[in-house]
Amino acid sequence: MGDIFKYILGLGAPVMMPIIFTIIGLCIGMKFGKALKSGLFVGVGFVGLNVVTKLLTSNFEDPLDAITKIYEWNLSIFDMGWPAAAAVAYNTAMGALIIPILLGINFLMLITKCTRTVNIDLWNYWHFAFIGAVAYFIMGESFLWGYFAAIVCYVITLVMADMTAEKFKSFYGKDMEGISMPQPFVQSFTPFAIVIGKVLDKIPGFSKLDIDAEGMKKKFGVLGEPIVLGVIVGGIIGALSVKEWNGDAAKTILSLGVIMGAVMELIPRITRLFIDGLMPISEKTQDVVKKKFKGRKIYIGMSPALVIGHPTTLVVSLLLIPVTLVMAVFLPGNEFLPLASLAGMFYVFVMVLPYTQGNVVKTFIVGLIALAVGLLFVTDMAPAFTQAANWVVENTTGNDAARIPEKFAEGGALDFASSLLGWVIYKCTAALQYIGMGVLTVITLVMVFINRRRIVSEEKSEK
Repeated sequence: MGDIFKYILGLGAPVMMPIIFTIIGLCIGMKFGKALKSGLFVGVGFVGLNVVTKLLTSNFEDPLDAITKIYEWNLSIFDMGWPAAAAVAYNTAMGALIIPILLGINFLMLITKCTRTVNIDLWNYWHFAFIGAVAYFIMGESFLWGYFAAIVCYVITLVMADMTAEKFKSFYGKDMEGISMPQPFVQSFTPFAIVIGKVLDKIPGFSKLDIDAEGMKKKFGVLGEPIVLGVIVGGIIGALSVKEWNGDAAKTILSLGVIMGAVMELIPRITRLFIDGLMPISEKTQDVVKKKFKGRKIYIGMSPALVIGHPTTLVVSLLLIPVTLVMAVFLPGNEFLPLASLAGMFYVFVMVLPYTQGNVVKTFIVGLIALAVGLLFVTDMAPAFTQAANWVVENTTGNDAARIPEKFAEGGALDFASSLLGWVIYKCTAALQYIGMGVLTVITLVMVFINRRRIVSEEKSEK
């Protein structure tokens, strides 16, 4: 069985995931043809991610290496972006079974009234698989630790999704009625928004400091387009890497600008392939749940992509991208230069805005502090990320997305690796081991108990 399982993993996510999703589709009642098509879309998506990530790493490896030498920057961790993190997550023993296992836990929590959220955002299950894979490798390829970390992350995220659902709806509007955000990355910024927001509110006159986000969005104009932003960032990297200003310098700047623009534009388009593949499965799962839990208040866990177009999100993200790049260079203890991860900046603010009420100044401050801490989290987790990525490259096929350029010591990704929840689970696992397991278990059970008591109380009052 071990040899069979290793062989299946060796096929890589482009082959393995279509098989898994086709089986999941059949299990929930989809027709074979529709289930197969959904699975194939996911497989093609992984092929696309490999192509785009290779485009990034092959073209930016030398310029970034030159920059670190010219300016003596101690930035030895290469930004692999979320495509690499997802490849690491889904190409390990953890990722292969994570979706059916976590769906089962979700169902168990629903029938025991421990949650109201049905997490049908299947693509973003890679977040849970990622922290599981990290724990699996740092604890000596232990399934116990890997699945423990993934399950703890999943359960805590479901509880947080329940607790923030009404706040989410009240800010984004009635269209978000019955929807929650069960992604550990976006929920990890909720504590920052609450704590920092309360501190800022105590400053006299601070509430009057706000900027018209809609007006600023219009002023950004074409600069707000990801492709243009990518061209600018790529051009800046090209300019910084130039040693002699001549005809080749202009060629380097222009080519890197266009390539980075292509990466920024292609990643969201490739993500669309995953959504096209997973949406039929998500919709079928939603139908099954509604039939099973008819009469109960249920939240449908959806992708944060639903709300990233908010004007404040766009404005603050565009302001923070250059600030984050500069901060990465001068932040003490940081060794990570964000690059590919900049495409995911918009997702940081999904659960921040409901608590800052869209205040641009407050949102900017929360984002700045959260990202500063996040850079340190990525630096701290880089050895574990690198270990997992190297295993995927060595033991599976067609996974260039996880290959770390030779001129960099380690790899990392701002996406999820910068999240508070992921880092806490990582540290409890790596540093405290069984004591950490006990601490995480207690925290998880307490949160579940509080959430269940709240759900039961609300259901009684509704009657």
